[in-house]
Amino acid sequence: MALDEAPPFWWRNPGWLALLAAPVGFVYGRIAAARMERQPTYAAKVPVICVGNFVVGGGGKTPTVQLLLKYLLSKGMRPGVLSRGHGGAISTPTLVNLERHNAHDVGDEPLLHAELAKTVIATDRPKGATVLEEEGCDIIVMDDGFQNPSLHKDYNLVVVDTKRGLGNRFAVPAGPLRAPLKRQMIHADSVFLIGDYERGNRVVRHAARAAKPIYNASVKVKNKKRFKDMQVLAFAGIADPSKFFDTVERVGAVIKDKQGFGDHHVFLEDECKDILERAREGQLELVTTTKDHVRLKNMGDAQNKVADLAIPVEIDLVPDNPSMLDIILRTTTKRFDERKLRAKKSG
Repeated sequence: MALDEAPPFWWRNPGWLALLAAPVGFVYGRIAAARMERQPTYAAKVPVICVGNFVVGGGGKTPTVQLLLKYLLSKGMRPGVLSRGHGGAISTPTLVNLERHNAHDVGDEPLLHAELAKTVIATDRPKGATVLEEEGCDIIVMDDGFQNPSLHKDYNLVVVDTKRGLGNRFAVPAGPLRAPLKRQMIHADSVFLIGDYERGNRVVRHAARAAKPIYNASVKVKNKKRFKDMQVLAFAGIADPSKFFDTVERVGAVIKDKQGFGDHHVFLEDECKDILERAREGQLELVTTTKDHVRLKNMGDAQNKVADLAIPVEIDLVPDNPSMLDIILRTTTKRFDERKLRAKKSG
């Protein structure tokens, strides 16, 4: 099972499938936790903020990275994004070029981030950080990599989608946790809850016991008015398509047809032709996520046609605490200064 797949039983109360896989999850979780505790092999020459999550699959990392980027840019900084480039064919450290690369090359999130800031994809995080340093970035925002010990992080912001929560609370492959929650929580600097669903309450309790700051945010649709009473075919290839469908209905659109695909889905020509035909027959507008929209571009004629017709539902995160980003930047900068001083003394 690929780590980015999320079988339905992960998000239900533990059943026989979870219990059957629990011994493997126990071993996997402890190996992953031990890996997190290794000493990093590289400390970047600029501050590093990591945006991660406790579980496999979508948890709101992408809009959180975008929130940070916009804030850092507003402060006159030159942020760079370091991404694994999930789903992309390029494996060597590469600076994303929007005119040359598509989702097949670099994955979907890097294309979105590259619209705001210099973005490098790299499975080798230290090498990727070096590229961003050479590009003149004065702070690095990591999209994922919380469990990866290779690059020193000055701040770990762990994002939780409160609609999904922690699932059945088992580790992979028995559940969605990447490692035991208590072991992961040690490395978190704060927890960022998106939404106000009850499944976030368990995370709040764990974070409070570990004395970790807790921040909250709500989701705001940017182009909300245009969707009111619109008759739509909604489609999404994200970790939880139902979350997207709920958002579409919440802004007043009427979903007449819908289709969910797996996370980071690569749209095939026949799938796109089918979507176009269903929309034409039902006289429906196409709506999708920003990730799916960017993933369709430059992938073929049918995919481009869907991208041209589909309206991306753009969202922003609105933190409940307006000073949250200031606190994160101050803390990150202070820790960076402290590690530079330690390095100078030891050197």
